[in-house]
Amino acid sequence: MTGATRPVDDPRTPPWRQSWRQRAQVALIAGLGAPLLRALCGTLRVEIAGADRLQAIDGAGRPFILATWHGRILPSVWFWRQRGMVVVISENFDGEWIARIVTRFGYGTARGSSSRGGARALRQLARAARQSPTAFTVDGPRGPAGVVQPGVVWLAKATGHAIVPFHAEADRHWTLGSWDRTQIPKPFARVVMAVGEAVSVPADADAAALDQASHVLQLRLQDAERACRQALASPDPA
Repeated sequence: MTGATRPVDDPRTPPWRQSWRQRAQVALIAGLGAPLLRALCGTLRVEIAGADRLQAIDGAGRPFILATWHGRILPSVWFWRQRGMVVVISENFDGEWIARIVTRFGYGTARGSSSRGGARALRQLARAARQSPTAFTVDGPRGPAGVVQPGVVWLAKATGHAIVPFHAEADRHWTLGSWDRTQIPKPFARVVMAVGEAVSVPADADAAALDQASHVLQLRLQDAERACRQALASPDPA
Protein backbone atom coordinates (compact mmCIF):
# COMPACT_ATOMS: atom_id res chain seq x y z
CA MET A 1 0.00 0.00 0.00
CA THR A 2 2.96 2.35 0.05
CA GLY A 3 2.95 4.56 -3.02
CA ALA A 4 5.81 4.88 -5.49
CA THR A 5 8.79 6.85 -4.16
CA ARG A 6 9.26 10.17 -5.94
CA PRO A 7 12.73 11.44 -6.98
CA VAL A 8 14.43 13.56 -4.32
CA ASP A 9 14.31 16.65 -6.56
CA ASP A 10 10.58 16.29 -7.29
CA PRO A 11 8.84 19.36 -5.74
CA ARG A 12 6.11 17.03 -4.40
CA THR A 13 8.69 15.06 -2.42
CA PRO A 14 8.28 15.48 1.36
CA PRO A 15 10.93 17.90 2.75
CA TRP A 16 12.56 15.28 4.98
CA ARG A 17 13.36 13.11 1.95
CA GLN A 18 15.38 15.96 0.43
CA SER A 19 17.84 15.85 3.34
CA TRP A 20 20.38 13.02 3.46
CA ARG A 21 20.68 13.53 7.22
CA GLN A 22 16.98 12.98 7.77
CA ARG A 23 16.93 10.02 5.41
CA ALA A 24 19.73 8.48 7.48
CA GLN A 25 17.87 9.27 10.69
CA VAL A 26 14.74 7.56 9.38
CA ALA A 27 16.71 4.43 8.53
CA LEU A 28 18.42 4.43 11.94
CA ILE A 29 15.24 4.98 13.95
CA ALA A 30 13.36 2.31 12.03
CA GLY A 31 16.26 -0.13 12.28
CA LEU A 32 16.50 0.26 16.05
CA GLY A 33 12.82 0.90 16.76
CA ALA A 34 11.38 -2.43 15.64
CA PRO A 35 13.61 -4.68 17.79
CA LEU A 36 13.28 -2.32 20.76
CA LEU A 37 9.48 -2.35 20.45
CA ARG A 38 9.49 -6.14 20.23
CA ALA A 39 11.74 -6.46 23.28
CA LEU A 40 9.73 -3.99 25.37
CA CYS A 41 6.26 -5.22 24.47
CA GLY A 42 7.29 -8.82 24.98
CA THR A 43 7.57 -8.03 28.71
CA LEU A 44 4.10 -6.47 29.07
CA ARG A 45 1.29 -8.19 30.98
CA VAL A 46 -1.78 -7.57 28.84
CA GLU A 47 -5.41 -7.86 29.97
CA ILE A 48 -8.51 -7.45 27.83
CA ALA A 49 -11.56 -5.46 28.91
CA GLY A 50 -14.50 -6.24 26.63
CA ALA A 51 -13.15 -9.65 25.66
CA ASP A 52 -16.57 -10.71 24.38
CA ARG A 53 -16.48 -7.88 21.86
CA LEU A 54 -13.01 -8.89 20.75
CA GLN A 55 -14.17 -12.50 20.31
CA ALA A 56 -17.14 -11.30 18.26
CA ILE A 57 -14.80 -9.30 16.00
CA ASP A 58 -12.48 -12.24 15.47
CA GLY A 59 -15.36 -14.67 15.01
CA ALA A 60 -17.24 -12.59 12.46
CA GLY A 61 -14.51 -12.90 9.86
CA ARG A 62 -15.40 -9.51 8.37
CA PRO A 63 -13.21 -6.43 7.94
CA PHE A 64 -13.64 -3.69 10.53
CA ILE A 65 -12.19 -0.26 11.27
CA LEU A 66 -10.18 0.07 14.46
CA ALA A 67 -10.26 3.51 16.09
CA THR A 68 -7.90 4.68 18.84
CA TRP A 69 -6.15 7.83 20.04
CA HIS A 70 -2.80 8.90 18.58
CA GLY A 71 -1.12 8.78 21.98
CA ARG A 72 -1.67 5.02 22.29
CA ILE A 73 -0.02 3.92 19.06
CA LEU A 74 2.75 1.88 20.65
CA PRO A 75 0.76 -0.73 22.61
CA SER A 76 -1.86 -0.83 19.86
CA VAL A 77 0.75 -1.70 17.22
CA TRP A 78 1.90 -4.60 19.36
CA PHE A 79 -1.55 -5.91 20.25
CA TRP A 80 -3.00 -5.91 16.72
CA ARG A 81 0.16 -7.14 14.97
CA GLN A 82 0.19 -9.79 12.24
CA ARG A 83 -3.51 -9.37 11.37
CA GLY A 84 -2.94 -7.85 7.93
CA MET A 85 -4.33 -4.53 9.17
CA VAL A 86 -3.87 -1.41 7.02
CA VAL A 87 -3.21 1.95 8.68
CA VAL A 88 -3.11 5.59 7.55
CA ILE A 89 0.31 7.08 8.25
CA SER A 90 1.47 10.60 7.46
CA GLU A 91 4.07 11.27 4.76
CA ASN A 92 6.20 13.43 7.06
CA PHE A 93 9.47 12.54 8.81
CA ASP A 94 7.84 10.83 11.81
CA GLY A 95 5.35 9.06 9.59
CA GLU A 96 8.12 7.50 7.52
CA TRP A 97 9.95 5.78 10.37
CA ILE A 98 6.63 4.75 11.92
CA ALA A 99 5.59 3.20 8.60
CA ARG A 100 8.86 1.30 8.31
CA ILE A 101 8.47 -0.08 11.84
CA VAL A 102 4.82 -1.14 11.61
CA THR A 103 5.34 -2.99 8.32
CA ARG A 104 7.71 -5.27 10.25
CA PHE A 105 4.77 -6.21 12.45
CA GLY A 106 2.53 -7.25 9.59
CA TYR A 107 0.76 -3.96 8.79
CA GLY A 108 0.06 -2.40 5.43
CA THR A 109 0.08 1.38 5.02
CA ALA A 110 -1.88 4.06 3.18
CA ARG A 111 0.25 7.19 3.15
CA GLY A 112 -1.22 10.62 3.75
CA SER A 113 -2.90 12.78 6.36
CA SER A 114 -5.37 15.62 6.75
CA SER A 115 -2.53 18.03 5.94
CA ARG A 116 -0.85 16.13 3.07
CA GLY A 117 -2.34 13.57 0.73
CA GLY A 118 -5.34 12.89 2.95
CA ALA A 119 -7.88 12.24 0.21
CA ARG A 120 -5.49 9.90 -1.60
CA ALA A 121 -4.76 7.98 1.61
CA LEU A 122 -8.47 7.56 2.33
CA ARG A 123 -9.07 6.25 -1.18
CA GLN A 124 -6.23 3.75 -0.71
CA LEU A 125 -7.67 2.74 2.64
CA ALA A 126 -11.17 2.32 1.21
CA ARG A 127 -9.79 -0.07 -1.42
CA ALA A 128 -7.85 -2.01 1.19
CA ALA A 129 -10.85 -2.11 3.53
CA ARG A 130 -12.78 -4.33 1.12
CA GLN A 131 -10.67 -7.26 2.27
CA SER A 132 -8.55 -6.12 5.23
CA PRO A 133 -9.22 -4.63 8.66
CA THR A 134 -8.08 -1.03 8.85
CA ALA A 135 -7.02 1.31 11.63
CA PHE A 136 -7.21 5.03 12.41
CA THR A 137 -5.64 7.21 15.05
CA VAL A 138 -8.74 9.33 15.00
CA ASP A 139 -7.29 12.52 16.49
CA GLY A 140 -4.14 12.51 14.33
CA PRO A 141 -1.89 13.56 12.89
CA ARG A 142 -1.80 16.94 14.68
CA GLY A 143 -4.75 16.96 17.02
CA PRO A 144 -6.39 18.36 18.94
CA ALA A 145 -5.84 15.37 21.18
CA GLY A 146 -8.94 13.42 22.12
CA VAL A 147 -11.12 14.87 19.35
CA VAL A 148 -12.37 12.57 16.57
CA GLN A 149 -11.55 13.84 13.08
CA PRO A 150 -13.96 13.10 10.19
CA GLY A 151 -11.89 10.63 8.13
CA VAL A 152 -12.88 7.53 10.08
CA VAL A 153 -16.63 8.06 9.75
CA TRP A 154 -16.22 8.81 6.04
CA LEU A 155 -14.45 5.47 5.65
CA ALA A 156 -17.18 3.66 7.58
CA LYS A 157 -19.83 5.18 5.32
CA ALA A 158 -17.88 4.32 2.16
CA THR A 159 -17.22 0.69 3.16
CA GLY A 160 -20.16 -0.26 5.37
CA HIS A 161 -17.72 -1.57 7.98
CA ALA A 162 -18.26 -1.02 11.69
CA ILE A 163 -15.89 1.21 13.67
CA VAL A 164 -14.46 -0.56 16.73
CA PRO A 165 -13.24 1.86 19.44
CA PHE A 166 -10.19 0.67 21.32
CA HIS A 167 -8.05 2.06 24.14
CA ALA A 168 -4.84 0.94 25.86
CA GLU A 169 -3.56 2.10 29.24
CA ALA A 170 -0.50 1.05 31.26
CA ASP A 171 -0.15 1.16 35.03
CA ARG A 172 3.50 2.27 34.71
CA HIS A 173 4.62 4.36 31.78
CA TRP A 174 6.55 7.29 30.44
CA THR A 175 4.56 10.17 28.95
CA LEU A 176 6.14 12.25 26.20
CA GLY A 177 5.72 16.00 25.98
CA SER A 178 4.19 15.80 22.51
CA TRP A 179 0.77 17.20 21.57
CA ASP A 180 -0.81 13.74 21.95
CA ARG A 181 0.92 12.92 25.27
CA THR A 182 2.21 9.65 23.84
CA GLN A 183 2.34 6.89 26.44
CA ILE A 184 5.20 4.38 26.47
CA PRO A 185 4.63 1.48 28.88
CA LYS A 186 7.58 0.68 31.11
CA PRO A 187 9.06 -2.84 31.00
CA PHE A 188 6.86 -5.44 32.70
CA ALA A 189 3.98 -2.96 33.03
CA ARG A 190 0.40 -4.12 33.38
CA VAL A 191 -1.54 -2.99 30.29
CA VAL A 192 -5.30 -3.05 29.88
CA MET A 193 -6.74 -3.14 26.38
CA ALA A 194 -10.42 -2.09 26.28
CA VAL A 195 -12.60 -2.86 23.27
CA GLY A 196 -15.66 -0.61 23.09
CA GLU A 197 -19.08 -0.95 21.49
CA ALA A 198 -18.94 -0.70 17.71
CA VAL A 199 -20.27 2.31 15.77
CA SER A 200 -22.03 1.86 12.42
CA VAL A 201 -22.48 4.56 9.77
CA PRO A 202 -25.26 4.15 7.14
CA ALA A 203 -24.34 4.39 3.48
CA ASP A 204 -26.83 7.25 3.07
CA ALA A 205 -25.56 9.25 6.06
CA ASP A 206 -25.65 13.01 5.45
CA ALA A 207 -23.37 15.60 7.06
CA ALA A 208 -25.45 15.75 10.24
CA ALA A 209 -25.43 11.95 10.57
CA LEU A 210 -21.65 11.86 10.08
CA ASP A 211 -21.20 14.48 12.79
CA GLN A 212 -23.43 12.44 15.09
CA ALA A 213 -21.41 9.28 14.39
CA SER A 214 -18.20 11.15 15.24
CA HIS A 215 -19.76 12.29 18.51
CA VAL A 216 -20.89 8.77 19.41
CA LEU A 217 -17.46 7.38 18.58
CA GLN A 218 -15.79 9.96 20.78
CA LEU A 219 -18.06 9.01 23.70
CA ARG A 220 -17.34 5.31 23.22
CA LEU A 221 -13.61 5.93 23.09
CA GLN A 222 -13.95 7.83 26.35
CA ASP A 223 -15.91 4.89 27.77
CA ALA A 224 -13.08 2.55 26.73
CA GLU A 225 -10.56 4.82 28.41
CA ARG A 226 -12.57 4.78 31.64
CA ALA A 227 -12.82 0.98 31.42
CA CYS A 228 -9.02 0.80 31.28
CA ARG A 229 -8.58 3.05 34.27
CA GLN A 230 -11.19 1.19 36.30
CA ALA A 231 -9.51 -2.14 35.55
CA LEU A 232 -6.13 -0.77 36.54
CA ALA A 233 -7.59 0.48 39.81
CA SER A 234 -8.44 -3.15 40.70
CA PRO A 235 -5.84 -5.54 42.11
CA ASP A 236 -3.49 -7.07 39.58
CA PRO A 237 -4.89 -10.57 38.83
CA ALA A 238 -1.33 -11.83 38.37
